[in-house]
Amino acid sequence: MKKILVVAPHPDDEVLGCGGIIKKYADNNHLVYVLVVTRGTPKMYADDKIQNVRNEALTAHKILGVTETRFFEFHAPELDITSNASISIKIAALIKEWGITDLFLPHRGDIHHDHGVVFNAALVAARPVDNYTVKNIYCYETLSETEWAPPFGDDAFIPNHFVAIEDEIAYKLEAMQCFKSQVRPFPSTRSIETIEALAKFRGATVGFKRAEAFMVIRTIAD
Repeated sequence: MKKILVVAPHPDDEVLGCGGIIKKYADNNHLVYVLVVTRGTPKMYADDKIQNVRNEALTAHKILGVTETRFFEFHAPELDITSNASISIKIAALIKEWGITDLFLPHRGDIHHDHGVVFNAALVAARPVDNYTVKNIYCYETLSETEWAPPFGDDAFIPNHFVAIEDEIAYKLEAMQCFKSQVRPFPSTRSIETIEALAKFRGATVGFKRAEAFMVIRTIAD
């Protein structure tokens, strides 16, 4: 049985990037955990707005079969002035608590700096030292973040791992619709139509009707 952790810088990133595989893994009796690293900084987001988005996330996660959701209290969008070590230590503690085997992270090249900070902090937290448990690490893509990144080759999202989500796409879209504060009308990249279009495109590139795409960061075989 796998113990999967999807690390999201902000609520809804996990559904945009991994909603289909979360449902697939949960339906196949694996444990799927979600960590949302940030809350909005008080200067920009009122407490009631933050709680509303978190409630949206919990409703979405229930649809997808998430085992447990954990929220950290780091401020967004201020992770770039936050100690990377402080983030890594908390993520490492969670990996140990849950015995995580598979880790899904935001792409480091995304235009939102929070995504790169979370990627780096989580990668440090999952170093294969001592009695480590994480054997597989992947990056996911986040609509409205990944595709807007500058076109530099060293930070491009180049998927090399595809997972069919033909049976799970309806649940992913239903879960995303829970984020009424985040979903926008088409042609926004945060629209339901765009999310399904990306799933079709990623699927078509590998012969599936729908798929999610990832970059393999590290795999360790016993």
